[in-house]
Amino acid sequence: MNELFIVKLGREALLTGLTVAAPMLGLGLLVGIVISVFQATTQIQEQTLTFIPKIIAIFAALIIFGPWMLNMLIQYTHNLLINIPTMIG
Repeated sequence: MNELFIVKLGREALLTGLTVAAPMLGLGLLVGIVISVFQATTQIQEQTLTFIPKIIAIFAALIIFGPWMLNMLIQYTHNLLINIPTMIG
């Protein structure tokens, strides 16, 4: 196991983590922007107004993208476990 392999393994782990988190973060960001524009136009400055729509959007993202996210994590873990003999040797 050399430094290049460790860097590649870390890069794949970070890329998989970002790919799995992207749908939830993206929808949360989109809902936050829409709510902020709504608050700016109506001049309603209630801080708790953004929480419920964001929570609903993140749960919807989990329901919609959950199987895909789970498949990505299973695939990464499977590849990691299959390659253990090459990592050790």
